[in-house]
Amino acid sequence: MSQEDITLTAGDAEVTLQPGNGGRVGGLRVAGVQLLRQGDRFGCFPMVPWCGRIRDGRFRDGADVHQMPLNSPPHAIHGTARDGAWKIARTTTDEAVLTYDLVEPWPYPGRITQVATLTPDALTLTMSVETYGSSFPAQIGWHPWFHRTLDGGEPVRLDFTAAWQEERGEDHLPTGHRVEPKPGPWDDCFGMPDGVDVTLTWPGQLELKVTSREEWVVVYDEQEAAVCVEPQTGPPNGLNTLPRLVTPLEPLEASTTWSWRRL
Repeated sequence: MSQEDITLTAGDAEVTLQPGNGGRVGGLRVAGVQLLRQGDRFGCFPMVPWCGRIRDGRFRDGADVHQMPLNSPPHAIHGTARDGAWKIARTTTDEAVLTYDLVEPWPYPGRITQVATLTPDALTLTMSVETYGSSFPAQIGWHPWFHRTLDGGEPVRLDFTAAWQEERGEDHLPTGHRVEPKPGPWDDCFGMPDGVDVTLTWPGQLELKVTSREEWVVVYDEQEAAVCVEPQTGPPNGLNTLPRLVTPLEPLEASTTWSWRRL
């Protein structure tokens, strides 16, 4: 199938998917109001096969050390799948399935499948990473850019309770120490052992909850235009510090749900 954008609809919600632009969610409208920052680099992109930064772009798998391109020098950031064109496996009015085959510079063959399911008051994104051959470490995450303000209203408020914050070194990577959560602004990873649960409230307009069974979320609100709430299967640099192994018998799977209600 072609790589043109896909539109999903349910009730007054509309989602645009961009398979040709890294399999990202290009937009989410609720009652005609766009919630995601627009532009080729924004929307919400999948972070896979790793999330956030890898120190110096290098990760070890057994005796092998692999070097990824330094697309955020001196580190490699956010995986390779957001730079590729995804294929459309199938699509209906309110659901789409996209696939992406891992290629160089990622050193292992494998396939990523992403399912987007829309209801009138929620969007669920599910991703899996499978290998056809050797096992390899991987991570899954999502990087949405939510508008700070909607149609000139009040700025969004972020509410969440984390068990810990990953201490961030001067190189922007976790030091390995967990500290008490600190007040923002943030470009930081938080731990939520009972699952990610972050509420975004645009006062008088909309409340949106980002949830996931995963334990880690990066919150980034240092930009004027948008805030990011990024559920992921491990912390930044996790390929080195907390690898999740994809094996022929056991794919890596994760999902996130955004649910909303009018205020």
